[in-house]
Order: sequence, then C-alpha cells, then structure tokens
Amino acid sequence: MLADSRPTRSLTSVLLLVACFFALLTSVAAADDSKVIKGYDFNGVIQKLDIAPRPSLYSGGFADCLRGGSLFNFSTFDVAYYSDTDEHTVYFYLNGASNIRKESLALHLSIQAYGETRFNMTYDPCKAHMDTLCPLTSDNRIAAFAVVPLSADNVAGMPQVSMGIPDFEGFARIQIFANSTQTEIGCFQAVMSNGKTLSQPDAIGTTVGIFVITAILASFITAVYGVSVPHMRMHYAHSFSVLVVFETFQYIFFSGALSVNWPSVLPAWWSNFAWPSGMFATHSLVSSISSFTGNVVSVSQVGGAGSVPINNNGGLTQQIYGRASDTSGEQPSSANDLEDYAWGGEPNTPGMPMPGTWPGLPGTLSEVNIPPAEAFTLALIWFMVMIGLVVVLIVLFKLTLDLMIRLKLLKTDGFNYFRSHLGGYLASALLRTCFIGFFVMTTLAMYQFSLRGPDGPTAIAAIVFLLFLVGIGGLAAYACYFRLRHGKYSTAPDAIRFESATVFKTVPFVSAIRNSERGEHETAEQRRLYASVPITRIIYTDDDSNRLTVHQDAGFIKRFGWLSARYRRTRWWYFAFYLGYQFIRACFIGGGVRTPLAQVFGLFLFEIIAFFVTIKLTAFESSRNTVVAIWMLSVAKVITTGLSIAFIADYNVSRIGATAIGLIIVVVQAFLAVVVLILAAVGIISSWMSLSRNKEEFTEPFVDMRVNYFEHMQKRTDDLPAPRKPEETEPVPVEAGFNVRNVRRAPKIEDEDELGDMSLPQPGFQAQAGGSGQRSRANSGSSRYSVSGIPRAARVHRASWSSKEFAQMQAEMISRPENQRGNRSRSNSQRLSSSNIAAVLATDSPGTSTPVRRPMTPTRESTEDARENVETTTSETTPTKQGDVQSDEKREEPLLADQKEEEETASSHQTEQVTVGNEKTDEAIVKNEPAVTSEKTADKTTTTV
Repeated sequence: MLADSRPTRSLTSVLLLVACFFALLTSVAAADDSKVIKGYDFNGVIQKLDIAPRPSLYSGGFADCLRGGSLFNFSTFDVAYYSDTDEHTVYFYLNGASNIRKESLALHLSIQAYGETRFNMTYDPCKAHMDTLCPLTSDNRIAAFAVVPLSADNVAGMPQVSMGIPDFEGFARIQIFANSTQTEIGCFQAVMSNGKTLSQPDAIGTTVGIFVITAILASFITAVYGVSVPHMRMHYAHSFSVLVVFETFQYIFFSGALSVNWPSVLPAWWSNFAWPSGMFATHSLVSSISSFTGNVVSVSQVGGAGSVPINNNGGLTQQIYGRASDTSGEQPSSANDLEDYAWGGEPNTPGMPMPGTWPGLPGTLSEVNIPPAEAFTLALIWFMVMIGLVVVLIVLFKLTLDLMIRLKLLKTDGFNYFRSHLGGYLASALLRTCFIGFFVMTTLAMYQFSLRGPDGPTAIAAIVFLLFLVGIGGLAAYACYFRLRHGKYSTAPDAIRFESATVFKTVPFVSAIRNSERGEHETAEQRRLYASVPITRIIYTDDDSNRLTVHQDAGFIKRFGWLSARYRRTRWWYFAFYLGYQFIRACFIGGGVRTPLAQVFGLFLFEIIAFFVTIKLTAFESSRNTVVAIWMLSVAKVITTGLSIAFIADYNVSRIGATAIGLIIVVVQAFLAVVVLILAAVGIISSWMSLSRNKEEFTEPFVDMRVNYFEHMQKRTDDLPAPRKPEETEPVPVEAGFNVRNVRRAPKIEDEDELGDMSLPQPGFQAQAGGSGQRSRANSGSSRYSVSGIPRAARVHRASWSSKEFAQMQAEMISRPENQRGNRSRSNSQRLSSSNIAAVLATDSPGTSTPVRRPMTPTRESTEDARENVETTTSETTPTKQGDVQSDEKREEPLLADQKEEEETASSHQTEQVTVGNEKTDEAIVKNEPAVTSEKTADKTTTTV
C-alpha cells in the first residue's frame, strides 16, 4: 500500500508546485501593473511619474492647427494630466521630424477646457534636457517628453467637476516658435478626454439594430400573410411603421448637420445612431473612397513640413537654410519606456475639423471617423447594398416557404398570395426602401453640392438627386392622379379662422379652422376670433359615387400600397405632403450649410408650421404610429431645432451653458428613442395577433386583448367621424330634501282579530296529538288568532315567528338531499324557493312525529302557490341573468313535481277539517292579493307592499 501511494503523493506535490508558480506569476504581474518613468521638468529636475494608470485627462486624435503650415511632421503627440489629492502632473510626449536644418526653439503648452484656457506654460526645451530639440536639426528625429509637476495655483482654473462629466470638451495645444525670427513654425492640437463618453456604438448601436430588424420582420410578415388584399392592408397599416423607425433615428443623427458649434456631448451621442443613415465605415473603406474623392493624404503623420509657406515678411525663408524630404517623419522612432500606456491618439484623417471642436456636420462625422467629402459616396454605397439585400432576403423567404410546404412543415395557405405574386412584392419593397432613403440621399447630395469638391462625386450626386426627386416624386404625383382622374374639380371661397381654444380643457390655445368646417360642426359655444385669412378651397367630386374607397380598391393597393397603405381613408394622399416636407428639410439641412443663421432659423420656423399641419391632418391609421410620428417626433424636432439656436457662433454662448443645453437635447432624443424601441417590441405581439386572425383559439391571457385589437383596427379602418360629445352642463345644485323609495306596513294587532273566522286551517298547522316540546304555542285555532273587526277580504299578517324557529326550519330543509340538489341549481339566488320550503314542511321533521309548521301565514302561502301554478317565481329569486333563471327553472321542474306530490299526500289526511266557508274566503283573498316583494335577511322575512 505504501508503494502504491507514493506516485499519487508525488503527483499531488507537482500540482501544488505548479499552482504556486502560477500564483507567483500572477502576483508579479499585478505588481508590474505600475510603470514609473523618470523625466525632466522644465527646470531640468528629474521627476518620477507612474504612467500605467489612466490619467484624469488625456489626449486623443491630433492635427496640425496651422492647416498644413507647420514645419514639422509629428506621428505622436500625447498629453496627459494626472490629478491626485495632493499631486498634479502634466506629461507630454512628441515624436516626429522636421526639415529645418538648424534652429533654436521655444515651446508653449496650453490646455483649454470648455472654451477657457485652464493651463499654459512657455519653456526652453534645452532646460528640460530635450536634446533632439536643442537645437533642432533635420538630421535627428524628434523624441522629446517632459514630466511637469504643477502647484495648486497652476491648476486653480481647472474645474474638478469636469472630470466626471461625460465627453469632456477641451484640447491641448503645443506651439513651436523659432527664436531667431520669433515666428510660430509649428502648431499641433489634440482633443482631451476624461474617459467617460456617451458614444457607445457597440452597445447602443447594436441594440438599436436588433430592434430595427425586429420591426422590419413584424411589419413585413403582416404584409405577406393573408388572401384578401384589403384585409392584408388593414393589418399592415396597424403594424409599427419601419419608415417611422428610420425617420426617428435619421432625425437624431442629422440634428448635427446644422452649421453651429456643437458641444462635445451631442456628437458623441449622435454617433450611436449613425448606421441608420449609412454613416459607418472602416478605415480601409474610407481610404478607398478617398482615392475617388481626391482626398489622398498620408495619415501616419500630421504636419506640412513647410508645404505651405508662412508669411513672416520673408525672414523665415532666408534664415532657415533649407528643407528636408517631405517623408522624413513617415516612420515613428521608438522611445524606450514610453510605450506602455494604453491611452493616446493618432493623427486625424485629412479633411476632419480641428480636434476639440465640433462644427456642423463635419464635427458630427468626426465622431465616426468619416471625412465630410466622403459622406455622400459612403451613403450611396450602403444604400445600394441595402437594395440588393432586400431583394435577396425576400427571394430567400419565398424559397423557404416553398421548401417548408413541400416538406409539409407548413400547412397554412396564408402565404399563397405572396408566393404567387413575388414580383409585385419585390417591386413594392424596393420602392418602399427608396421612399425611406429619400431624405438621407437628397440631404447628402445637396451637401455634396455645397462642398464644391471634385467633379466626379458632384456629378454622381446630381444624378442621384434627380433620380430621387423626379423618380419618387413623380410616382407620388402619378399615384394621386391615378386615384383622382375620374372626377371633377371646382373651387369655392373659404377662410381660415384663428379662434380661441383650450388644450387639455385648461391651457389657452389658438386653433385654426376653416369656415366650411365650422358650418358643418356648428356649436353653440362662441369663441373669440383673432384673425381670418381668406383662401380658395378646391373641391373634388367623383364621377362614380359608388366607387370603392381607396382602402377597398385592390388594384390601387397593389400599385401604390407602398405609398398610401398606412394612412387613413380620408388622408390616403398624405405621402405627397410627406415627400414635400422631407424635401424642404433636406434643402435647409444640406443646402444651407454656408448660411447658418438662415439655415437654423428657417428650419425652426418650418418645423413649427409642419408641426401644426401634421397634427391637423393626423394621417396615420395606427395609434402607435400617430403617437410617435405625429406627436413625439414633431415635438422633438421643434425642441431640438429651437435649442440649437443657442449654438450659433455669433451668439457666443459659454461652453458650459452649451453643454447644459446639449444634455437637454440628449434627454429629449433618448426618451424618443426608448419609446420607439418599446413600440417596436410591442409590434411583435400585434403582428402575432394578426397572424392568428384565422384561428378561433388563442393564448388565454391575450384573448380579450386580441378581440379589442381587432375591433380597434376595424373602427380605425372605417375612419368615420367620431360622434360629438354632449356639451357639459353645469350640475344643478342639490337642495335639501328626501325621496321615498318604498313603504312597508308593519303588522297590527287588529289584523289578527278576524283571522280565526276567515282563515283556512292549513295542513302544516293541524292540531298535534302529542306535545313534542318543539313548539310552546297552543295549536287550536282560537288560541292562534284573535278576532277583530277587520273586513273579511282584507289581508292579514301571520303571527310572529322567532328567529330560533326559522333557523331550525332552514337547517332541517338544507339537510335533506333532494333540497341540497335543488339549492345548488340556484346558486346565484339570494333567497330560498318556497317550493323547497314546502317540500321540507310536507314531511316530518327527523327525530319527531310532529309535522313541521311552515313559517308563513295561510294567506301568503296560498298566494305564492297560485303564482307557482302560473309559473311566476321571479319574486323568490334574484338571478343575475334571464338565461340563468330559465335554465334553473327547467332544472327545478322534476323537483317541484315530487314536492307537489308530497304536499298532496299530506293534505289528503286533513280534508275533513276544511270548511267551505274558508275555501271561499281564501279564494277571495287570492283574487284581491296585491303585488308583493319578498325580502329576506338572516333571521326574518318581511313583506313590502
């Protein structure tokens, strides 16, 4: 056993040693996370700095702030600001080359945050032991860095709150001066960041993409399922519109196309929604497009190395003796111990705006690394890809259906119409895709015109612009003509009245209504008239009054359903208005980039007018599309454009204030985006219900919801005017008073006086031979009733019964099996049937030979028996529905027959005690019996007259 255990112990020891070794490596790696470097400050003193942790602020992409006029080519320009509780340090690193043969320099480093200079310092590179800059020669590459500790006074202007705000707005700039001429010969600027940003295209963009695909599938499936074209149109119209989804995200991104100075937070937020507008690309794709647009420049370095001469009155050119090769700084040199930090930027792509600034559409595109000159060409490429993808996916869907039907995996015939009309669906899908891309392509085409770039991209932009304007616009005009060609037009004078009104019944508002509409819906309410504008109204009269409506005309739906299917019956032409609206927006956004004031104010006024017009029309048939497209999207556009006025450069709003306004825009657009995503998800459920419209069974929790959804669809499809609500009248003040609901007559002693002479002794109240101890009352007629002078035909009340006796009677009745069955059949009743009571009283009580008395007077009993004979038993029960009463009465008929036989058997033994006079009296009482209502509580029975 010992020999066998040694190998096992040896193996265990080896595993422990390996585990300890890896643990040691992990601890050593953790200890090496810090990377301390040593560098000179501006006074020549060696300073230490751990560059491994992420700085509080650090630089990103950089560019030549002399627009190619610098005499340097830098491949690296990194600046960092480390801020701890007690220590503040600035670190910067330069790597590049220059074509200046020899020159002594002076450097100026500054950091700006939110429009103000927070740190600046001028120093001599020779004092900081920057040997490659002291002096500068073209033979040596530049590799200089410095570690500069700062005092509290140096960082007093740096707002600490800015370290936590997402998308820090600021930049670092280094300026290089020649001492011999005191002229600026180099300037480089890098954007600064604090590591927190709203730009999350991987997370937000992917999530948006998933929901957009979901909305496309939910909408497409409602358009291809069904056999009746009008019915398919109805379900398609009530799915969530893909046009509304894309318009929402395109509006969010192209909000940044206005020619204003955006705060950094907005372009970062808009970058999450760039792909629905076709604004996403890799570096290789941008480089390929640049060769076509003529923007071919190396991006491995920044600087002109003197490619653009600097105007310094001729002094610089003569005193600096020559220039080196333009490619001298192409390959960056290696610097020991300065490559271990993860942060740092790269040279900006040529054509981008200056780092740390976000002007107009170029600033928005800079967040996704797309030069403005390539925007239109890139969007056109992705649009063509989308066209091909739509064709391929629809054909694959049809082939998949064919395969599933061939394999008998799909038995429904709901897709047969789609399978037999594939060509029509392909044409409609392609035209619908062009309709969705109309705004983006026309906007970018006009923006390409405003750039005044090379002829090639401009010519393609002109062709595409004409194709969309003439093609889609011409088809929209032809659709209107096709529907209205069989009719006559006439004109009539009219006027638009601007009257006082209220919103939400309390907020004062101004409403606009035509005189003709006011005549049709005249109300008694007198509104204040502010103004009246005369207009000419065009009246269309159809030649055929029995023509099918636009949503019942299958031929029109097949041809132009991709334009009109989602709109109401009376607003089917809304697509023409929508195209005009989007074209005017494209003119403002894409064509007005060179006139910021006219662009922003003109678009703002136009959005306000369009907002009221769209609300007045309310064209969408679906409630979800109406809420988003008519209300939320229109309001968001007005708010965004109105707040964008503050960013116009002429107004010089502080950058901190601009950031606050930008955050308000982010909140508005984020709320809109969340609502759109939620409704896109809800569209899955509504499309699921539409697919199940030919099934009688459905998932239990959604049965009522589906019924309500279908009823809502039918109501919206009919598009009938809603009935006018009755005018609210002021309630009449309630005056003091009372109402008599019923009168109940209480029993009197006189009622019992002559009852003995005129009442017929009933079988249940016959004389008892032996006392059972169950009743203490004497059983003779003289002892039970008193005599009075009441008329013989008058109604009398029975003698009082105690609640104890009544409870005992109920317990005995319930205990019998035949009565339990009868009571269960009338579970909805709150009272006991008199027939059941009679069945109990017709038999002897268990445990005694004495018959049980009935808790009623003989007069009441005979009356109820007479009613039972004519099948009037409604006074005995309180049913919830008439059908329940009828079914219960049918179930009680056998029981009543048995009870009646028992009553006749019991009464046959007592016929000798019945007198003729009492029979006549009872008959007279029955004839004069008034209608009564039985009311029962827990322990008593009363009668209301």
